Amino acid sequence: MRMTHEDEEPVYVISVAAKLVEMHPQTLRLYERLGLVSPARSRRNIRLYSGRDVRRLLQIQRLTQDMGVNLAGVEVILDLLDKMARMRHEMDEQLQRMEAEIERLRRRTASPGEQE
Repeated sequence: MRMTHEDEEPVYVISVAAKLVEMHPQTLRLYERLGLVSPARSRRNIRLYSGRDVRRLLQIQRLTQDMGVNLAGVEVILDLLDKMARMRHEMDEQLQRMEAEIERLRRRTASPGEQE
C-alpha cells in the first residue's frame, strides 16, 4: 500500500481521533506512553494524529479485541510488521535499481541495428 502525503499529515486532535476509532482518549494516551503510536505535536504541544496513526490505532484495536492479543504482543507484532514494511520498501528500491541496470546493459550491448 502506497502512503500519500495526506496519510502522513497530522490533522486530528485526540478527541477526533478517539471518535474515529471508537476509543476513549485516555486509551490513546496509554498507547502513546507504551510507544504503540506516536502522534505529532503542535507548537502548543497538542497531539495531532495522521490518517496513518488512525489506521495503526484500528490495527491495535483489531489485535486486542478481535484476536485477544495483549499489549506486549501488540508491540511485538507491530514492530515486526514495521520491519517487514521497511524491508519490502528496500527490496522494491533494489529491484528498481536492478531493472534500470539491466536496461542500461541491454542498450549498451544491443547491436547498432537493434537500437532505437
